[in-house]
Amino acid sequence: MSERDSDEQAGAAPEANGVEPAAEGPGEIRRAGRSGWWAIRGEVPGWERWLLGSVPILALLALWWAVTAGPTPESRYISPVILPSPWEVLQSFRSLWFERALTRNVAVSLQRVVSGFAVGVAIAFPLGLLMGSFGRMKAMFDPISVFGAYLPIPALVPLTISLFGTGEQQKIGFLAIAFVIYLLPLIVAAVDAVDEVYLKTAYTLGATRAQVVRKVLLGVAWPDIYQAMRLGFGIGWSYIILAEIVDSSRGVGGIIISSQRRGPREHIYLILLVIVLIAFLTDKLWVWAGRRFFPYKVQGRR
Repeated sequence: MSERDSDEQAGAAPEANGVEPAAEGPGEIRRAGRSGWWAIRGEVPGWERWLLGSVPILALLALWWAVTAGPTPESRYISPVILPSPWEVLQSFRSLWFERALTRNVAVSLQRVVSGFAVGVAIAFPLGLLMGSFGRMKAMFDPISVFGAYLPIPALVPLTISLFGTGEQQKIGFLAIAFVIYLLPLIVAAVDAVDEVYLKTAYTLGATRAQVVRKVLLGVAWPDIYQAMRLGFGIGWSYIILAEIVDSSRGVGGIIISSQRRGPREHIYLILLVIVLIAFLTDKLWVWAGRRFFPYKVQGRR
């Protein structure tokens, strides 16, 4: 057998034995990793996203129903005093709406969140812009920002009671401080993330320092600052329960506290669902406004 024949048989051996040749090129490797169920960062259609998102929710509801099923409290896995059934929670909505003045208390809590958010943004926005723009301002206030990041939010409740008493000022002050702690590092990071090439271009065109801060740093960072404000407003609905622990005569937090003390327990779970629904709707409003303010960011994702 000649040397040429041996080389041809060696080259044909993998196909003859049923072994596929390895994929060639980085394009084929990337396609192999981004296809199928476990695709890395794979695109999910809208209908499939809704379908997959409903699976854990339905599973959680089924588990809730199973552990609270039974005609008597003794026959249930979990006592109705601790966890009522989904049907019992839904049946108590009428009493929550009429007897506990749900809409009025939601309006009170919403007003507190908006007021605290406005005060918090009025402090965090200019301070964050100055810290992100000027190194000495950042060096001056960065220790306070780091201290706030490690400060447990519930510890602000007795602090604000000492400063503002137990009235409305305490609740707005608590929410404002919590918003500042959350928003300040995000605003600083958004301004810091502006690429240096924008600054060099502005200086080359003869821009002043004020123009660089206002038109370049703030102009480029606005979408990220808006995103931080959107996330912060949603976080405020988790703070409102802590804010309304003191003097819990009004607000959704007051309903939770009174329901935990005197009942009915079903109202606790209903209020949690109401808070989640309100937070979801307000977040969609932020998203809608963001698409109007920054249409180029939406187009950039397509």
